[in-house]
Amino acid sequence: MRRLDYEAAIERIVDFIRRKVREAGVSGVVIGISGGVDSATTAFLAVRALEREKVLGLIMPYYDNGDLEDARLVCETLGIECRVISIKPIVDSLVSQLGFEPDRKTLGNIMARARMILLYAYANSMNRLVLGTSNRSEFLTGYFTKWGDGASDYAPLINLYKTEVWAIADRLGVPKRIIEKEPTAGLWKGQTDEDELGINYKLLDEILWRLIDLKKSPEEIAKELEIPIEKVEHVEKLVKTSEHKRRLPVGPTFDDLIAGP
Repeated sequence: MRRLDYEAAIERIVDFIRRKVREAGVSGVVIGISGGVDSATTAFLAVRALEREKVLGLIMPYYDNGDLEDARLVCETLGIECRVISIKPIVDSLVSQLGFEPDRKTLGNIMARARMILLYAYANSMNRLVLGTSNRSEFLTGYFTKWGDGASDYAPLINLYKTEVWAIADRLGVPKRIIEKEPTAGLWKGQTDEDELGINYKLLDEILWRLIDLKKSPEEIAKELEIPIEKVEHVEKLVKTSEHKRRLPVGPTFDDLIAGP
């Protein structure tokens, strides 16, 4: 895995958050606090950059799977303002108007987009920015909801792999139980990131770094890591099939159809 100067990376992110808030002329930031390591790390970095009074944490559960307590712990540890809003009535109301029973994935996407609406409602009303919490591992594999948790004004962790986020979280003093818990998006009971991705984060990051950053072939990666090439091809497929989630909408161009002056 790549060797990152974590202390320098922390200072760069802190400077980034401080600078973007200043450039936007806003009063602070709003962060969705899930109880997981990514949102906790983002909150810790934001407080270091801006001071606690300028950071609002929104906790938006659909059900309590144990993450609510961890999310509260993050806010209490940092001393930031924290608001808990159940998205259940919002999501259930939307579902009731669909005319069909959504499957688990569809329901999860609705939940993520409901949270996005609340984050921006608070940010707009308070003249603040929304800080996203996605990391590079999730971003490259498309493990996020488009226009849901993938929607934010800035994403301080977007160029850090998951394993790097864990390392930075430890240096920032994020509570150990949050760092060590099994990663989950909290979209349904028993859901875990690694089950859905079909690979553990440590191996995923090793593959992604070689595939994307070093531009090595699947064959080279499989040989170097001593793993079946199918594992590498699985990750490669995740990256390719989620390409549309990493860009704004595009359409056909018409330059060749324009008549002369």
